[in-house]
Amino acid sequence: MNEKRVYNTRQKDEILKAIAEFGQSHFTAADVVKKLSDKGLQIGQATVYRTIDRLSENGELRKYIVDGAASCYQRNDGHSGCHEHFHLKCAACGKLIHAECEELTKIASHIASDHGFEVDFSKTVFYGICENCK
Repeated sequence: MNEKRVYNTRQKDEILKAIAEFGQSHFTAADVVKKLSDKGLQIGQATVYRTIDRLSENGELRKYIVDGAASCYQRNDGHSGCHEHFHLKCAACGKLIHAECEELTKIASHIASDHGFEVDFSKTVFYGICENCK
């Protein structure tokens, strides 16, 4: 009986619109706060974070743990592809890149078959420098 009530408010609608503008790109809660602020909308940071947490809990957003503590998100469009590949994070610009690569898939298969360990792709990130920042 501890169901959380879900309210549709103007603030939530504005947060959803801001998130939609990211398309399938990764974003942080701070990115959403900035986007809302840039539009002149006064929505509290706590409200944004709480809304994003709820969207993540109910599966509307995918949550990625980056840098050990920071979270970034991606809209969940119903495809499970994000759970099937590694991610690359640029240490210079912070960009998170989907690494859909046959060689990395082989590594994940090797880890599973030879070591009995299943990789959690939503938490597996390789760090380096992206092509644009080299």
